[in-house]
Amino acid sequence: MKDLRSGTAVTMALSADTLALPLKKASDIDILKPLKNLILSRYQTAEQESYVGAVNELVKLRLSAVCRTLDYHESSLETLYRYYDQIVALESKIPAAEIQIPFKWKDAFDRGSIFGGRISLTVASLSYEKVCVLYNIAALQSQVAAAQNYDSDEALKLAAKLFQSAAGILTHLKGIVHSSVQQEPTPDLQPDTLAALADLCVAQAQEVIAIKAIKDRMKDAVVAKLCSQCEEMFGDALKHLQKETLKTLWDRDWLSNVAGKQAGYHALAEYHQSRVCNSNKTVGEEIARLRHAIELFKAAQIRSGVSSLFEDHLSRAQRSLDEAVKDNDFIYHERIPDIKTLGGIGKAPVAKPTPMPEKFSSSFTDLFETLVPVGVQQALVSYDTRKQEIVTAEISKLRESTQLLNSILASLNLPAAIEDVGGEKVPQSVRDKSAAVVEAGGCEALNKMITELPDLLTRNRELLEECERMLNEESESDNQLRAQFKERWTRTPSDKLTGTFQTNAQKYRKVIETAVSADSTIRVKYDSHKEGMELLSAGPENLASALPTAGASTNGSNPAVQKLRELMEDVETLKAERDAIECELKSATVDMKDVFLNALAQDGTINETAISTESLGRVFGPLQKQVKESVERQDDLVKNIQEAHAHFCKAATGVGGEREAMLVKLAAAYDNFNELRSNLTEGTKFYNDLTQLLVNFQSKINDFCFARRTEKEELMRDLTQGLANQNVGSAPSPPAHHQEAQGTQKAAPPRPPPPTANPYQGAPLATGPPAQTTAHPSCGAPQTGNLPYPVNPAGMPAPQGYIYQSYPVYTPMPQGYNPYFQQQPLQPGAYPGGYSTPPYPQQPYTNYPYPPGPQQQPWSQP
Repeated sequence: MKDLRSGTAVTMALSADTLALPLKKASDIDILKPLKNLILSRYQTAEQESYVGAVNELVKLRLSAVCRTLDYHESSLETLYRYYDQIVALESKIPAAEIQIPFKWKDAFDRGSIFGGRISLTVASLSYEKVCVLYNIAALQSQVAAAQNYDSDEALKLAAKLFQSAAGILTHLKGIVHSSVQQEPTPDLQPDTLAALADLCVAQAQEVIAIKAIKDRMKDAVVAKLCSQCEEMFGDALKHLQKETLKTLWDRDWLSNVAGKQAGYHALAEYHQSRVCNSNKTVGEEIARLRHAIELFKAAQIRSGVSSLFEDHLSRAQRSLDEAVKDNDFIYHERIPDIKTLGGIGKAPVAKPTPMPEKFSSSFTDLFETLVPVGVQQALVSYDTRKQEIVTAEISKLRESTQLLNSILASLNLPAAIEDVGGEKVPQSVRDKSAAVVEAGGCEALNKMITELPDLLTRNRELLEECERMLNEESESDNQLRAQFKERWTRTPSDKLTGTFQTNAQKYRKVIETAVSADSTIRVKYDSHKEGMELLSAGPENLASALPTAGASTNGSNPAVQKLRELMEDVETLKAERDAIECELKSATVDMKDVFLNALAQDGTINETAISTESLGRVFGPLQKQVKESVERQDDLVKNIQEAHAHFCKAATGVGGEREAMLVKLAAAYDNFNELRSNLTEGTKFYNDLTQLLVNFQSKINDFCFARRTEKEELMRDLTQGLANQNVGSAPSPPAHHQEAQGTQKAAPPRPPPPTANPYQGAPLATGPPAQTTAHPSCGAPQTGNLPYPVNPAGMPAPQGYIYQSYPVYTPMPQGYNPYFQQQPLQPGAYPGGYSTPPYPQQPYTNYPYPPGPQQQPWSQP
């Protein structure tokens, strides 16, 4: 007799009846172009080629993982592992809102219909792709576990490991699916579905462990506890699987399979506990448990609908019962207790859902290793914003201070006043300024840059307006369809997805409005100093004729003149120092990527505010101190210049007022020329940089709108197919008065059969008044009764002895029949009965709805 502890029968039952989850099916979509465009527009040129190669590898990996049929083997699992780890790594480096790819996945349990429709969902989110791939990992793990040869210890260990891992994945998915998908998922990803599948997988993992315990000949008490835990786990799984909202998902035999296993493992627990009683010589309890085990084995066969399920176990339990009863009758004579009074069997919950690992694949290689995580990207953006604010503020302080200094010097006609020795020659400082203006292109260069600004502005406005148009068009389309389909339009509303786009569009709109205001200021300033700039643009040699002469000259030996010249040298030194400080502020750069990466690796988070403040203080602190000192030095310098100029004015002999006014005008024109040139150069660069930003912004919106359009088409297709397949219902029952009206209506009498012989032959002629003529009920021909002569069906008199035949069967006219053909009159006797005219009345041709043909006359009634 084969011992149950060999486990062979249990192994065979397990391998035949293990349930495996079906896989989701993905659509083959283009992920190459969106990812390539995104990376090429975001990262440095030197790294672009390696990123393009990485995207190509990712496309190949996706094809292998989700678009091809996978074998029930660990190598297929490794392919899924590598793809999942790759998209997790990619998601941590590229913001989810940046990737607009319409990922489409079908429901795993939907078997379709005769019309070919299947439940599917399209979501433009990498998180949705990750969730679907994670489900497929759990499903394939269950399939590989179910395909194992359970006669092998290694196969049993692998099956238990995979079932527990699948249960852990499904439990994890239950908590993240709604936040990842952000709309109603397909039935296979509903939390209740995932909970039921997780319970099923962990129950089957416990089942594998119980089978291994039986094969390893572990103690009966241990095996009984393992089997008792199996019974409880299968009971929990059955309770979830039997929910009204889920029952239609599963194959027909799933519920019966689980119900049968629940009863069967309860029976196995009772059987092995009876073996414990046998060892303890408690025969009465042994018999009670064996009887209960036999009942449960039979219940398992009934529930599962498989008569051979646990058949060997049932036979062994029956033999053990017979032996126990025999021993009790002859030896022990113990009372058989009621099974309900016996203590419960302990439980050993060995199988548990395995926590999600950080990485599934042991050989994972990040294709986008040089890309930085999203947290680091955000920290870098914040750092750059803080840095730019400091640079802008400090440069503004320097420029405002320099503009104030220039305006004070221009009002004092310095340094031209101390250089105008003879009152007739052009001062050297003015000649130098004119030469500098000519070298910079003069008014012509300024005019060219001012003329280009509106074109650059128009280009940026058009790009932004196109972006806003696409967003508004997509939103209007979504709102229109939502109003049309109401609650059946289940995709996420546009306003919940386009918040970032709308915020950026408003930001760009304000930037453009600010730039327009700045352009207006430049135009006003240019018009105000245009005359002086044109004089300087004419060159030093042409200034003498434009500059008025003075009657006397300045005394060059005056101590005030010497003092002012020294102060003018200090002014030039101060300006040179400020130019150097401004260059250092603009060129100061710190590679913060490694700093933020190290902080993320050490602490798990990035305290961007503290790190950025410390770094910016270290880099820009000395420069900020120089700016402050420069501004303070200017205050003292201006005070000294004003005092020296006052002494100069007292010692100066009459210098022509017109000449001095012109020198002041030229000095102010020169300062404003340099300022406008700098502003226009920065403005041109600003507009070009903004154009690139708006082009990238438009590309992202294009990807988003394409993804939403694809999602809309898929949902529309599903909705229209669903409407086409709906049963419109039966026609309403007619009211009672309709049926009563039909009951009162008399049916028309059937046409009488034609006579086979002449009914009038040999009949005496009737004498009497003619009967009333009535219409024939079927054809409307007059019908006469009680006439002195027989009548034909048309009501025409007939000669005595003429036999009327029945109407001939209608024969369609041959093709080419001409209804307008002029029939020649027949010869006498050509008609039936020897008549030369038709024996029945003819309708006039003029009643025909079409006019007669040419050269034809309508027939007249004879």
